[in-house]
Amino acid sequence: MEIGLLGYLNIENQAYTPFVNQHFNKSTTTTMIKRIASTALFVLGLLAFAQAQRIAYVDVTAVLESLTEYQKAQEQLDKVATAWRQEIAQEQDKVKGMYSKFQAEQVLLSEDMKKTREEEIMAKEKEVRELQRQRFGPEGGLFKKREELVKPIQDKVYSTIERFALDKGYEFIFDKGSASGMLYADKKNDKTEEVKALLKKG
Repeated sequence: MEIGLLGYLNIENQAYTPFVNQHFNKSTTTTMIKRIASTALFVLGLLAFAQAQRIAYVDVTAVLESLTEYQKAQEQLDKVATAWRQEIAQEQDKVKGMYSKFQAEQVLLSEDMKKTREEEIMAKEKEVRELQRQRFGPEGGLFKKREELVKPIQDKVYSTIERFALDKGYEFIFDKGSASGMLYADKKNDKTEEVKALLKKG
């Protein structure tokens, strides 16, 4: 009996396919088992770590805002900032007045006088920008005033948290209010109120 080319190829495929499927299934099963085992070991490792370490979190912002001294410091900072904003606004109004006057009078001015007035306006604008930087810049007056008024209170809170951690045996305490990457926190680990109470005791 003669077998055509297509018939021969079909017979070859029927013999070859089960071998490939069997080999593929064994390989896939082994890979899946390894992945499951790795995942299980990772989860067990996390559980062991959680049990071995005492972890808690504190809302430092809430602690600070509960302190009368911090509230008074914030009020002082707000007053200073408001006064400085008003000062800058007045200087900006002067620049606007200079510019409006120049616009109204420039048709009567010579080219030299125009240039002089324009330079005066630009110098005043530069002066106002420098005042803004001195008052509200990264190393400006408000930053320094905040360091003076608030930093001692913050240091007091942080030292209290450290003392609390040592007394209670906590190895890690996270700040709930910071960008610490904490996506979930069980409320039973929230020690904010205990830190507040410790601060009141002194």
